Amino acid sequence: MVLYGFWRSSATWRVRIALGHKQLEHEYRPVNLIADGGGDQHRAEYRALNPMRQVPTLELTEEDGSVVRIAQSLAIAEYLDERWPERPLLPRERLARARTRQIAEMINAGIQPLQNTSVRDHVQGKFGADPDVWCRHWIERGLDAVEAVVQGSAGKFAVGDEPTIADMCLVPQLYHARRYGLDSKAFVTLTRIESACAELEAFARARPERQPDAPKR
Repeated sequence: MVLYGFWRSSATWRVRIALGHKQLEHEYRPVNLIADGGGDQHRAEYRALNPMRQVPTLELTEEDGSVVRIAQSLAIAEYLDERWPERPLLPRERLARARTRQIAEMINAGIQPLQNTSVRDHVQGKFGADPDVWCRHWIERGLDAVEAVVQGSAGKFAVGDEPTIADMCLVPQLYHARRYGLDSKAFVTLTRIESACAELEAFARARPERQPDAPKR
């Protein structure tokens, strides 16, 4: 199993958490999104693996021996959950499972794409706007909504007392909120959940600064 990703990518981070939670061994191959020339994701070799030119991509062998590649972090996480159901990432109860997906998508679709490097570069290059101001606006707006929803579903974690894909999305998003200068203290429930996640090995090992392609300080 091979994970193609970037150390600071929220989406790659989510899959690192999922793989760690499932205790699945894998090889990590970095894709430098900010390399000279616009990023390694635009190179022909990687485009052949992922035509969207995004990370992550997970390459693995199916039970029939065929090699497959899956992109998009939530699709990867649900595949892993179905193939290796131990230590589930989705609750079994129907409403809790729907709420988990709702929270994950609020972040995955409603916040994170607006802070991507390609969007930031376009906002700055095309409109001359400050990309950090842009990111703070959309992150704060989104996290306000996530905080309100999670107040009705949280136990120790975002939905109940076991970690799910909602937490897998939340932790990287709070990291990037701080990266762009947003004070996360206002999100009381979310930061409490983040602290609970930090105690788990799968979350701790997935942190960006612990990845082999992270800049050495």
